[in-house]
Amino acid sequence: MTGETKRVAVIGAGIVGVSTAIWLQRAGHDVILIDKVGPGEGTSFGNGGVLASCSIVPVTVPGLLFKAPRMLLDPNQPLFLKWSYLPKLAPWLIRYLRHANADAVKRRADALFPIIGDSLADHQALAAGTGAEKWIVPSDYLFLYNDRAHFETDAFGWSVRKAHGFAWDELEGGAFADYDPAFGPAVDFAVRLKDHGRIADPGHYVKDLAAHAERNGARLIVGNADDFARENGEITGVRVSGETISCDAAVIATGAWSAPLARKLGLSVPLESERGYHLDLWEPNFMPRSPVMVASSKFVATPMEGRLRLAGIVEFGGLEAPPSRAPFALLKKNIRAAMPGIAWKEATEWMGHRPSMDDSIPVIGEVAGLKGAFLGFGHDHIGLTGGPKTGRVLSQLISGRRPNMNLAPYSPTRFRRDAWQNKMAQQGEQS
Repeated sequence: MTGETKRVAVIGAGIVGVSTAIWLQRAGHDVILIDKVGPGEGTSFGNGGVLASCSIVPVTVPGLLFKAPRMLLDPNQPLFLKWSYLPKLAPWLIRYLRHANADAVKRRADALFPIIGDSLADHQALAAGTGAEKWIVPSDYLFLYNDRAHFETDAFGWSVRKAHGFAWDELEGGAFADYDPAFGPAVDFAVRLKDHGRIADPGHYVKDLAAHAERNGARLIVGNADDFARENGEITGVRVSGETISCDAAVIATGAWSAPLARKLGLSVPLESERGYHLDLWEPNFMPRSPVMVASSKFVATPMEGRLRLAGIVEFGGLEAPPSRAPFALLKKNIRAAMPGIAWKEATEWMGHRPSMDDSIPVIGEVAGLKGAFLGFGHDHIGLTGGPKTGRVLSQLISGRRPNMNLAPYSPTRFRRDAWQNKMAQQGEQS
């Protein structure tokens, strides 16, 4: 800590922004929390709720390039595309698929492990004394397979996890049925990872954290932040709905909506929305013992307060298009296949936007050449899992402290060339 109290504007009141706000307050800073709709209403509301420390392996595993076209044409696969969006998506998608190789996966795992590898403890530290502790539930996390041969098709991903120190139990046949009798004969093999956790109601959890920040003096502004004020190479304010809010530093933590704000800082960030779907099954007749990833259909089933949440599905279609119907139908079909006999009183639907970088590595750090401009977004499927650690790192940087980890993989400077091209384009438009 430098001893200097700063006024920090945190743009975005999801898990990353709220975590940043709380850690900044604990470091002695004044916080302004800005969100266009309010805390816990966006992606943090609708995520799968698993504190998935082991999720260091990205979607872009080796072989995806060859599997993706077939998956897009198969309505039973968890990958969808709004075809009218493809021309706009194509440049990002080409870059994304170039990372579907072993070296890129290992780089991503090396980068993500320090952010999510101890997520349960990170959430417990964040929530201590806030009133939000009640939503954190330590648990196992299981990956479910049809059989051992099916599990062995994922050998590369498990080798990456093993290299980072993850250990697991293998439950086969009767051993898995004894652990959790809720699943049917289609699931005959499970990998059980201990020391994970779940959030029993992600939306309420983030709202309770934000309420704690407000009780401790944070100012909440509901409005649209669309630009920055700066003087002599330093951030001096954030423009919100036509008003300039003065500050000493600003953090962009607006998830999938972060690219336009980053562009105001001279960065062309390769960010896209992975549209995620969830289905809440209220008052089901039975629940799984622990959160599970059903590997055959790539969805998560998480016990929550009063309901079972099914989350997953990847759809590319941008930020504006309405939800598709097919993903909801697929989630229902898949849970009935995995848990025969399940029934529920009511189902509620949600679609939201995961912020996905083309290299599947979040952006965390200060913008080079502009003092006080910080970024914290791009966590794709692990935003809830990595939010507390990301917030703590940003608080340390703003406080003038160096976190005890290598920050190079997350650095905004990896977009320096794109930023220069963007700046030249802007100058051309102005002239």
